Formats: sequence, C-alpha cells, structure tokens
Amino acid sequence: MTQTPTAQTSAQRARAQISIPAQHPMVTVLGSGDSLLRVIERAFPAADIHVRGNEISATGDSAEVALIQRVFDEMMLVLRTGQPMTEDAVERSIAMLKASDNGTSDGPETPAEVLTQNILSSRGRTIRPKTLNQKRYVDAIDQHTIVFGIGPAGTGKTYLAMAKAVQALQSKQVNRIILTRPAVEAGERLGFLPGTLYEKIDPYLRPLYDALHDMLDPDSIPRLMAAGTIEVAPLAYMRGRTLNDAFIILDEAQNTSPEQMKMFLTRLGFDSKIVITGDVTQVDLPNGTKSGLRQVQEILEGVEDVHFSRLSSQDVVRHKLVGRIVDAYEQYDSTHGTENGARKGHSRGQAGHKGK
Repeated sequence: MTQTPTAQTSAQRARAQISIPAQHPMVTVLGSGDSLLRVIERAFPAADIHVRGNEISATGDSAEVALIQRVFDEMMLVLRTGQPMTEDAVERSIAMLKASDNGTSDGPETPAEVLTQNILSSRGRTIRPKTLNQKRYVDAIDQHTIVFGIGPAGTGKTYLAMAKAVQALQSKQVNRIILTRPAVEAGERLGFLPGTLYEKIDPYLRPLYDALHDMLDPDSIPRLMAAGTIEVAPLAYMRGRTLNDAFIILDEAQNTSPEQMKMFLTRLGFDSKIVITGDVTQVDLPNGTKSGLRQVQEILEGVEDVHFSRLSSQDVVRHKLVGRIVDAYEQYDSTHGTENGARKGHSRGQAGHKGK
C-alpha cells in the first residue's frame, strides 16, 4: 500500500491519499457492500472518506486522518497473511489504535500483531486472540508456570487456555491434558440430581467437552480419554495427586473455597503448567463461603512465575450486548454498593448466594 504525504489544508485539517495494491481486491479492504468502510466511517464521523478505484482519500482533523491511515495500514498487514478482515476485527483494531494514540494503551502491540497470532488450527478454522488483553493472556501462558485468567463471561478465558493445552499436547510439550471444574453451580447440589455419579457430574463438565470437540477430531477424543491423555474430572478428584508433565486447567475457579484452591495449586508437579480461569463477579458458593479465587489474588500477587491476566468487558468476544450487560452490572454495583444487584454480604436465595 502506498500513501501520499498527509497534506495540511488548514491549521487543523489534513488530507491523505491511500493506494491499495492491485493484488488485493478492494472488496477485501472495504468489505461486502462496503461493510468494513462503514465501520471506519462510523468511528471517524467528522472525517470525509472517499473511494475511487483502488484509491482511498481521507480528509479531516489531522490526528483523525493519521489514525485512519494507520487503520488501513493494519488492515493490509492482516490481509497479507491471508486472513480476512471482519467488522469485529476492524472495530477492535480502531479501538486499539485510539487507545495507543490517547495514551491509555500500556504496551507496544499493534492490531496486526494481535489479530495474526495463531494458536491452533483445527477442522478448517484457526483459533487466535481477538483483543490485546487476550494476546497478553496467551503470551503469559507461554511464559509462566501458573497463570490466572480472570474476567467476565465471554472473554475467551477457558477457550484460549484449552487451545494452548491442545497445542502443547500436539507439540509434545506435555504428555496429557487435565481439565477440571468444581461441581458447585447456582446453589444446586449433586445429591439432589438424578442418575449415577457420572450422570450427576457430567453436566458440570459439559462445557469442557464442547470446547474439546471444537479443537480435536471428535472420533479421537474417546480414545485419548481412554488412554488417560485427556482427563476431564471434577476438582474433588484432584486431591492427593501429583500432576507431572501435564497441562492442567481449572475452570470456574471462583467457585472454589480457599482450601480447595490451595489443594489444587499444590498438585503441581514437574514439567507441568497450570491455568486457572474464573469470574469473581459470578460466585455461586453458599453464603458465607469465601471464594478461593478472590483470596488467592491477595496471596500470590507478585510471586515469581505466577501471573494474573485480567480481562474486561472490552475483551468479550460474544454478542456485543454481552459486553454492555457486563458494563451495566458493574455500573449498577458501583452506584449501589452491591454485588450483581444484591447487597454485599446478604443472600438472594439459594441460587444466588455470593461469596465474600
């Protein structure tokens, strides 16, 4: 892509000309029906952006025009890898560049670096981080033995950790994957559920099975589980074990007690890696029970080779409304001094007890 120098048309306004190389069809840059162009126009409403052939011109405030140039630069870097641009990717790229421009970004990573970091390719699709915090979370997993991924629903905490686990298994960095969850959800108790012990436990572990099916050939999963290469089990099954040469993931860790958290962390053996994920705003422990995930942040923060990755509503990769819901709850709780709408330290009924 070639650019003409930004021309100053007045004290505050500028104009830039951006040329798209012929090998990149304009539809890949502008999107079907100009959908990607519309995203950029909405992000910079005061600028005038025009397209003629393979030439894109932008006129407006000099700072905005410079950002628009950078947006197209980053888009071209991504397209050169063969990865298509989406509306979501363009929106996230613009958000990252604006944060970098106004000084609220705390790192040198560019949108292209984030969006082109492949973790795992499986069954015709590639799993990769979509936000800056997700990239840093994935990088932390590579660099540390124990990583905590803490953030709201939909931020990819568990999914990315499982992708890294499968990657580690396939590259023979570990010999097995162990996936575990505490069997405590929304006030339900296993004794009241119908069926055998396996049938009682299985619904709590189902999200882990679902993610595995996204990343591995479904026909291979029963064979790998039968051989012990992949183990999916409730947290209670970890007691008394030493887990060597394994990639271990504890999901829904906000529903562990302090004792369970200590027990789990001390299962770490040689040549193993642990990733612990959870959302401290969705604790389903009985009233009065402290969350082990909340406490462990106070205990292990700053300990060498232990890393805390914190994700926010800006990292939600589900429907856009999920991020807005998370923000709305946080704003309500901040205003009213509550936790998820309930007064701190008070029960909202069996299904809504919150840990301290």
